[in-house]
Order: sequence, then structure tokens, then C-alpha cells
Amino acid sequence: MIKNTGFRQPAPTWALALIPLGSHWTMYNQVWMEESDTLDISSKDDVKIPTDENNLIFWAARQVYEKCGRKLPGLKLIQQNDIPMARGLGSSSACIVAGILGANRLLGSPLSTTELINLAAEIEGHPDNTTPAIEGGLVASAIEAGRVYSVSVPVSEKIRFALFIPPFELKTEKARSVLPETYARADAVYNLSRSALMTASLFSGKLENLRVAVQDKIHQPYRSGLIDHLDSVFRLSYELGSLGTYVSGAGPTIISMIDVADTDNFVKYAASHLEEKGITGWQIRILNADSKGAQISIE
Repeated sequence: MIKNTGFRQPAPTWALALIPLGSHWTMYNQVWMEESDTLDISSKDDVKIPTDENNLIFWAARQVYEKCGRKLPGLKLIQQNDIPMARGLGSSSACIVAGILGANRLLGSPLSTTELINLAAEIEGHPDNTTPAIEGGLVASAIEAGRVYSVSVPVSEKIRFALFIPPFELKTEKARSVLPETYARADAVYNLSRSALMTASLFSGKLENLRVAVQDKIHQPYRSGLIDHLDSVFRLSYELGSLGTYVSGAGPTIISMIDVADTDNFVKYAASHLEEKGITGWQIRILNADSKGAQISIE
């Protein structure tokens, strides 16, 4: 069994920064894999997934086999999908990581962790989400000449993450299409300074910095019009004591960082206040950072 999660966090990715910064959370997909002469893909839940060669887990697994000079004729693959798709929570990265880690294990682990991290970033196009999913913790990363350079640090135990997951999707391609081709130097400097502040504050637990650290001029102002009720959810989160609220990845999920001591009250009142404002269908989930990264077990 391959147990795997996508953050970026992003998860998700901290999309407010020019420096890729992601966090690995306690939200997991689970995947069961075994070699087969045919392709047999199914889901343990009611999430609709591709059951042919377009399945991202299978496609990623095949990249590992090809890199190792082997052919992958088929695969028996069962998915349990806890990470919502097209919500800015790194579901595609979770699939990529599951595919390459599972395939590597089936082959006897010929690729090192570093090689797997580099391959995952090559497939995804960047290391922002796949590297935290493999390494765990809060990850700052960069890619140079096909190699990922990264550092993982733990997130302070004082912090929890409240996810406001809407009932609608936002495809990454659409979210990217509204971004400008260039940015003013002042806006780039603005985000770079806050990215550094975010990293240090999450690691150190200096909670009073987070409201400043989430401020953004690179993506949220342009994407806000794509996310219904964004302003209302932001206001509500701060009224309930959010330390800092931001759009997760490309959206549409909105995340609030909260003091662990305030978790119960935040959840209790957030749901009722959303309903009072006529904002229906949104899920609220509380997560903490997972320092271990993706895990593999043999059954």
C-alpha cells in the first residue's frame, strides 16, 4: 500500500510567494499497486477517476519504469481519494508521487530519494508540491538544471490549518490564465520579503507575524474574481481569530492558520456563520503539518 498526500501545500503551495514554499499536511490519498499483465484501475470511493492510460498515477509509474529501462505492461491500481481534485490542494502532485514511489518500490527501489524528487518535479513542471509530498514538513525549494534543491523544516505545533473547501472546482490552467506576464519590481520584492517571513514564522511559531506574511500582490488580487464568496470567507476567518488567511495554490480552497488553542471554537462558529451568510456546500477541515512525507507499506 502506498499512502500518499499532496501539499502543497500547498500544499499545497504557498502561492503568495515567488519562492516555492510548500507544506505537507495530514490529508492523504491511499493507493494500492501491484504489477499486472493488464491495466486494472478502480476507486474505493465515489470519486470519478480515469481508468485508462491517462490515469496520472499509472502514467507517473510508467515514467519510472522507462527511466529504469523496463516496460510496464499493466498495473492493478486501487485509489482512495481523500484529497479533493481541482481545489488547489495538490491532488495531481499526490498522484504523481504515489505513482513514482510505488513503481520504484515494485522495481526494488533502484532510484534514490533525490532522483525521485527530481523526477517528480520534472513530471509536474516544478517542485512546489511534489517535493513537500515526498519530504514532509515545510519545504522551500528551487530547481536548477533539472535538480531540485530543497530544505524541509518542521512547522510549529502551535499552528493548525483550517481549510474552507468550496463545492466548485477551479482548474489550474484557468487560474493561471488571469495572471499577468510581468510584475512590477516593487510587487516582486513585496512577496519575496513575505515569503521569507512566512518560512521563519511557521518554523519558529511566531504567530503574530502570519497576518503580514500572507499578504500578497502576485496572485490573489488577480484570482479573487474566480472564487465565489472569497471576500466573505476572508472576513469571517479574521472575525473568528485567524492568524492569517490565504488562497491555497491556484484556488479555490481558502486556508486560515489558527492557534491550536482556538481550534474547537473556530470550527464551531465557522460552519454556522457560513450558513448564516448563505454560503452553502463548503467543507471545513482542520489539519496539522505532517513531517514524515509519503509512506509506503507492504501488505
